[in-house]
Amino acid sequence: MIRTVLTDAQWEKMAPHCHGKDTDPARNGGDNRLFVEAVLWKARTNSPWRDLPDAFGNWNTVFKRFDDWSRKGVFERIFEAVSDDPDMEYAMIDATIVPVHRHGHGVKGGPQNQAIGKSKGGWTTKILALTDALGNLVRFHLLPGQRYDTIGVAPLIEGIDFEAILADKAFDANWIIKEMNERGAQIVISQRSKRKHPIEIDKEVYKWRHLIENFFCKLKEFKAIAMRSDKTDRNFSAMIYACAAVINSR
Repeated sequence: MIRTVLTDAQWEKMAPHCHGKDTDPARNGGDNRLFVEAVLWKARTNSPWRDLPDAFGNWNTVFKRFDDWSRKGVFERIFEAVSDDPDMEYAMIDATIVPVHRHGHGVKGGPQNQAIGKSKGGWTTKILALTDALGNLVRFHLLPGQRYDTIGVAPLIEGIDFEAILADKAFDANWIIKEMNERGAQIVISQRSKRKHPIEIDKEVYKWRHLIENFFCKLKEFKAIAMRSDKTDRNFSAMIYACAAVINSR
């Protein structure tokens, strides 16, 4: 008996956005719910695809289907379907670093063509995330582990309206402060000690920044996220979208 994750309510939101539904022309998607559960089993255990329990079907067929859905952005659409009403009273930005297993190094072109870099912790990937006021993921961006957090901020905030931004001092950059002032957004970013004219921030609002840290804790409960073994950014991102869809819909 395999242990499953999805509730009926969660699946009801996800099912219409899956690939290979019975209503799709010239496609036989099989049991989409069982397939998504197989992906989540992989995410929870970070076991090799070859070790997938027989109850989920042939491991190679499941992997090829995962790769196909990843290429076509299906997991991202599922994530967006269960995250359609974010609370943007304020946005929170933070980053977390995950180690890269040696199995994640074999992609064509080498790790330098992916968001994999050498840092003090060895080969790592950085997940830069933006969450809403409830700590639910809105967007994320992958960076090599040695890159500065601020490098990935621009694509995270582009086209998103929020009333305030919460972040730690790693994001105390002049261009971010300038853009927030132009947007009229409240700045709740911990100030670096070297800033000559530090901004007075609302310390009570800043306390809510723990919600994005809580999100990372939930995300890393999935072992395939806590240690990256996906060779490509595309497949690693697909795995993050699948896990975040479960977290956001709880």
